[in-house]
Amino acid sequence: MSLITDKVFYNALLSSSELTALVGNRIYNTSIAVPDEDLLNEPVPYIIITFDGMQNEGLTKDNSFEGDTDKVQISIEITADNREDLGTLAQGVRDAVIAYFEDTEGHTSEDYDLVPQDYVLSSGPVQYDPIKPCYYQNLTYNCDTNP
Repeated sequence: MSLITDKVFYNALLSSSELTALVGNRIYNTSIAVPDEDLLNEPVPYIIITFDGMQNEGLTKDNSFEGDTDKVQISIEITADNREDLGTLAQGVRDAVIAYFEDTEGHTSEDYDLVPQDYVLSSGPVQYDPIKPCYYQNLTYNCDTNP
């Protein structure tokens, strides 16, 4: 299940009606599926969730090739018109993820199986893209999951 961990982050963000309203329902998994020239015209704010890789750790007595823990990296790119809105959206992402992961009854059991056992959150710098123009920041979730 580790190879689709991005799905549960996507569902977590979609579950927050406040967050989806703030970005006009522009929450995407992997990319915004438009040609490059159209991407520059995509209105901000928007959020993109990406699966940035996975590494299996350790061995078990039951499997001589793979361990029972995967380290999965999920990134969430957040864009906004100004710095204040960017901060509001970033906090909204954090809140939505925590609320969804702690809610053991509000989603399907298949989705609950994708919730990481644990994660460490880090963020990149706040940056400005003068070509778009927009402010943006990436949040990175380093997750412990079951294969």
